[in-house]
Amino acid sequence: MRSAYSVETVRTAERELMDRLPDGVLMQRAATGLAAACADLLRRRGRVYGARVVLLVGSGDNGGDALYAGARLARRGAGVSAVLLAAGRAHEGGLAALLGAGGRVVEDPFDVLAAADLVLDGVTGIGGRGGLRPDAVPVARAARGSDAVVVAVDLPSGVEADSGEVVGEALRADVTVTFGTYKPAHLIDPAREYAGAVGLVDIGLGAVLPSVPELEALQHADVARMLPVPTGESDKYRRGVVGIVAGSARYPGAAVLAVAGALRGGAGAVRYVGPAGDAVIARFPETLVHAGPPAEAGRVQAWVVGPGLGEEPGVRDALASDVPVLVDADGLRGLDAGVVRARTAPTLLTPHAGEAAALLEVPREEVESARLTAVRELAARYGATVLLKGSTTLVADPDTSLPVRVNPTGTPWLATAGSGDVLSGLTGSLLAAGLGARDAGSVGAYLHGLAARGAARGAPVSAEDVGAALRGAWRDVSAEG
Repeated sequence: MRSAYSVETVRTAERELMDRLPDGVLMQRAATGLAAACADLLRRRGRVYGARVVLLVGSGDNGGDALYAGARLARRGAGVSAVLLAAGRAHEGGLAALLGAGGRVVEDPFDVLAAADLVLDGVTGIGGRGGLRPDAVPVARAARGSDAVVVAVDLPSGVEADSGEVVGEALRADVTVTFGTYKPAHLIDPAREYAGAVGLVDIGLGAVLPSVPELEALQHADVARMLPVPTGESDKYRRGVVGIVAGSARYPGAAVLAVAGALRGGAGAVRYVGPAGDAVIARFPETLVHAGPPAEAGRVQAWVVGPGLGEEPGVRDALASDVPVLVDADGLRGLDAGVVRARTAPTLLTPHAGEAAALLEVPREEVESARLTAVRELAARYGATVLLKGSTTLVADPDTSLPVRVNPTGTPWLATAGSGDVLSGLTGSLLAAGLGARDAGSVGAYLHGLAARGAARGAPVSAEDVGAALRGAWRDVSAEG
């Protein structure tokens, strides 16, 4: 499990740890790890000795980390130049260490940036707000336009640490070296795209951080523990039956794709309700088909309602049931928050950014730029678990004491018609097999992203390809358990 903590939580933990340690030890730990990561990158590009390193130094502790790391690189023979973007306010100890190790301060940043092998971004830290200052923008652009590898100290300057937002201009890094723990910006787009590959340096913070983070990202072993596994006493009904209310005369394929995902999601049987029964049976003859309405279709342990539904009925029946319900796509249109909040069984909403914007009555751009805020607001407003699809898939529980989960397995190739229908069926099947809404959403998104990666391998994929690859993704995860 990868955990991320807010700025306030990190700073509280840092103060507690610093009270236990001699003065300056925490910064030295960070600088040592940072310098080691930079040296490794320089070795990959040729050598450390004689390499040209440029430090972009702001007034905060990140600037101090950069200066101390630069001093270590200078002592190993690198040519280190510091650009002080807050003249007179640079970290005094770090600046003295750099100069004592043979580094230098330069007034004109552009010549040294043009020739740099590595640029260390220590302009702003985790407390930065509102993007880069105007005077830092030309320097950041020159750094990004050079052939140097750009390494961010803790997080790229200009991004918002707690929300993952990028308000204004930010410096896009190739690598980010963070300290003690991940911050939300390392996991959530659009900031995640600016961070590049993220490396974590242990500075001892884990001993004082709270046990429950603000965000968490599952890994193979976490997902393996959650996967439903039949026992010798299992039959198809004990394993769970998932009901799929999807498809229409206009969109029969949505029903087929949702059923495809459901059949590979761990439940013992799939019951399809709707007008696309012939298309479903032709592709998956093992499906139990009923014309509807859902209330008369037979017992299920969970419902999936919405993919390709158009104006077909079914949403109200599903929400009136006493079993978990996943609502997606057309089922989200005009969704009554009062009805959802009144349910006693779990509800899982799975909107993309456009659908989330409609539910929140805000512009789509607002959701895309502040995904964490949007998913938390939706969960609170509807009293439901929300899986917000997109470049970063987030799963938020209405219980705010639980961390928001971030899915790390997605790929841009998933931006293809019908992939969400597969995800809905898969996740609904996990609900029917007994997983809670938060776990079902997290595991479904993880397997879905993993299947897409396996199917794509750098080439375009269809939703059908993703569905077919789910079995392999399940096996891969199970092997890690």
